[in-house]
Amino acid sequence: MSQSRIGYIDQNARSNWMRLRTLVTVRWVAITGQILALAVGQELYGLSLPLGPCAAVIGLSIIANIFAGLIFPDNRRLSEAETVFTLLFDTLQLSLLLAFTGGLNNPFALLILAPVTIAATVLPTRSTLLLASCAVAMTTTVALVHLPLRAADGAVLEMPLVFVFGFWVAIVTGIIFISIYTRRVTAEMTSMSEALLATQMALAREQKLTDLGGVVAATAHELGTPLATIKLVSAELMEELKDTEILHADAQLIKEQAERCGTILRSMGRAGKEDLHLRTTLWSALVREAAEPHLDRGKTVTFAFAANQETDPDQPLTFRKPEVIHGLRNLIQNAVDFSQSEVRVDIRWNKDALVVRISDDGRGYAPQVINRIGDPFVRRRNRSSAEGARPGYDGMGLGLFIAKTLLERSGAQLEFSNGTRKDPLRGAIVTSTWPRHKLEAKDEPVGENQQIKIG
Repeated sequence: MSQSRIGYIDQNARSNWMRLRTLVTVRWVAITGQILALAVGQELYGLSLPLGPCAAVIGLSIIANIFAGLIFPDNRRLSEAETVFTLLFDTLQLSLLLAFTGGLNNPFALLILAPVTIAATVLPTRSTLLLASCAVAMTTTVALVHLPLRAADGAVLEMPLVFVFGFWVAIVTGIIFISIYTRRVTAEMTSMSEALLATQMALAREQKLTDLGGVVAATAHELGTPLATIKLVSAELMEELKDTEILHADAQLIKEQAERCGTILRSMGRAGKEDLHLRTTLWSALVREAAEPHLDRGKTVTFAFAANQETDPDQPLTFRKPEVIHGLRNLIQNAVDFSQSEVRVDIRWNKDALVVRISDDGRGYAPQVINRIGDPFVRRRNRSSAEGARPGYDGMGLGLFIAKTLLERSGAQLEFSNGTRKDPLRGAIVTSTWPRHKLEAKDEPVGENQQIKIG
């Protein structure tokens, strides 16, 4: 799992999240606002506006919306290229409108940030950079080339040049900042969402394996009665068909096969009932079970205990929680992946806590990522990791995120560090600590299901 790429969604797929209906609706709102702004400026404030060119520019948006509504269904999902073209059209339309109404002297120039924000949310980085660059270019062009705003008496309404320049700097800075910030937040939200989905899938799989024994026992119990009926009826048919050799042989075959099914189901039922008792186990046995798939991978995995704890008769009995087993298994896998030759698993407990400390003799955690361990998708795995190095941290992605999430969900506190001279192994160290009451199973009998009286 440490090498998993489950959580990555293709950047092109993310652009397909945008529905045409959404952009069309936003454009209708923008068109309404532009018409109202022109009407208010002309009638209320007495501005002398070039209504003809402005109406032509707004008309382009209206035609584009009508055309999109007639040609495409409302639930159409736009591709990356279609989304870029749509947002570029909106940016150009707004820039033309600003060019006819005073350029950056028009306070509505700030709205040019809207298409860039949408692009940073749904488009890949390259398309966002393209749209942001076009927005900066159009803003600069509008600042230099535009029709001045005029009052009814012909007076030119312009801000001082320093204010215009400051407004241009603010818009350009906003485009850059919003592009980077929105893109980063969106990427992190997407990664976290997909990593949580992968965590739920992993936990569900472990839970299904744990519950399999109970399902088997229930199946054996439910099928017992119809099989007994088949055996009884087939025996009666054998008595009635003694004079018909072929039919008698068929009835006997039915009875034999029913008896065989009964034998199989009784075996399955016993296995299922035994599995009910395996829902609890000794703390050290649970840790060994988690490590079992990685004991024969060419590395030495050593289990260590404090003095006399391995044979301690009071060793805690713990629930075999799927999230604990899966989480510890993933941590041990990661240690085996990056160790040179040896992994050490220290198993401890006291009256208050249960502790597992996993260390290896690898190169340890890289300083630049040790504070980000457990975040999903820190970095993709590269080829050099196959040689046992711990580069930059390809192994610190989805796998460790799932392990950390599952263990913390079970009540554990995790600590990641590098070994020192006092440690037997000087590689990476992961220490998981649970409050004892979170995992410990009380001495309660586990047996057959009992009838519950209601009322």
